[in-house]
Amino acid sequence: MQQDILINWSPQETRVAVVENSAVQELHVERTLERGLVGNIYLGKVARVLPGMQSAFIDIGLERAAFLHVADLVTPYTHPRAEGDNGKAPSAAVPIEKQVFEGQAMMVQVIKDPIGSKGARLSAQISIAGRQLVFLPQDDHIGVSQKIPVAQRDALRARVQQLAGDAGGGFILRTNAEEASDSELADDIAYLRKAWARIKDASVTLPPKSVLHTDLNLLQRVLRDMVNDETLSIRIDSKEQFELLAAFGHDYMPAAAAKLQHYKGERPIFDLYSIDEEVAKALGRRVDLKSGGYLIVDQTEALTTVDVNTGGFVGARNFDDTIFKTNLEAALAIARQLRLRNLGGVIIVDFIDMTRQDHREQVLAEFRKQLARDRVKTMAGDFSQLGLVEMTRKRTRESLAHILCEPCAVCAGKGIVKTARSVAYDILREILREARQFNPREFRVVAAPQVIELFLDEESQHLAGLSDFVGKPISLQSEGSMSQEQYDIVLM
Repeated sequence: MQQDILINWSPQETRVAVVENSAVQELHVERTLERGLVGNIYLGKVARVLPGMQSAFIDIGLERAAFLHVADLVTPYTHPRAEGDNGKAPSAAVPIEKQVFEGQAMMVQVIKDPIGSKGARLSAQISIAGRQLVFLPQDDHIGVSQKIPVAQRDALRARVQQLAGDAGGGFILRTNAEEASDSELADDIAYLRKAWARIKDASVTLPPKSVLHTDLNLLQRVLRDMVNDETLSIRIDSKEQFELLAAFGHDYMPAAAAKLQHYKGERPIFDLYSIDEEVAKALGRRVDLKSGGYLIVDQTEALTTVDVNTGGFVGARNFDDTIFKTNLEAALAIARQLRLRNLGGVIIVDFIDMTRQDHREQVLAEFRKQLARDRVKTMAGDFSQLGLVEMTRKRTRESLAHILCEPCAVCAGKGIVKTARSVAYDILREILREARQFNPREFRVVAAPQVIELFLDEESQHLAGLSDFVGKPISLQSEGSMSQEQYDIVLM
């Protein structure tokens, strides 16, 4: 299926939309102030060595010194996410004070961003990620991702060994490399070795505390990770960024760079396919289907649920056909929503119950067909005894909702708030509780306008009865800045 990639760039934010058949399938957002440091390579300077902790603090030019443990120094090892040849575990047998010293310049890579008062976590074991491979310049073995089937690992390892030759360095085949051609693997090897050569040159010419390598930004990752044979064009609305991206692509990914175009239209580029409207819909629970049916998508801490409903769709000849056609349309829509919202982890899909086995098989086949187009690895099971489809989708980054939204300040992320009447009764109980402990001259209730209005109208009799019971006047004060669940009882 042919696709177009649209890039909207501004100094504060980069947004990338992948469009197929005039419908946005993926949206990627990167904000300038929120870019992490993970993957960046620095020429650090050892500030302190702590033998008691078997660690050292490295100055890499940040506000706080970064932390390096002895286990993250360079030693022969098998990468923890890959299955390799030597089977050796990381070794920290040599004390850190015998390996590094204060004032020493050393190449290090950030493996964990600074958090709160803690500095970044570093490793001296450098790795550079490509599209299909991870390059390990200080190692010499070929590893394979554990997610690639065991039966295919030896053949893949042999292919990479032959393509890499004797130029040095080791590689890990990423999951994406499972279906990669020899030309794609060769391009990745060339790109990674060119990047490593540039890093080495910088390490001998730049002073300590310099940045030697910054992990690719979103624009560059578009060329590395998103472009394929089905990509017709990559349109970007910034002339400056177009020129920078074209220069980067010319050096590292010429085939992808040939598809770059500078968008000069008067309309904002995202208006071409109403992408902002699609994003707004992707942040909601309900997704309407063209037939009149709809989906309800709920994202929780543990898993995501998708419920399929017929809604107003009554167009088929009989009820079974109505359900079948709704589920077929839902299968396509669910796969698209998973990509657009970037939902990962465990996902439970509740299709409408189907009585015919052939209908169930066709819906499941269509669902798996649509999932197979996802660049992120997915796995879907069969229908369970309860009629549910359980699936997983690999988490690659935060979901769209987590990037663009935050928990509601009113409901604290619950999605519901107490009714005004429930809050009013909470207030009455609280006044009674306070009256048993204190003896004020008067109680004053400060609450949201809708709660105060209820006290002045429907609940006025209950309020008056409580005032007589406690023997104290109760006054009311409306506060527009309060949410419906907020209130305060002031003892006068």
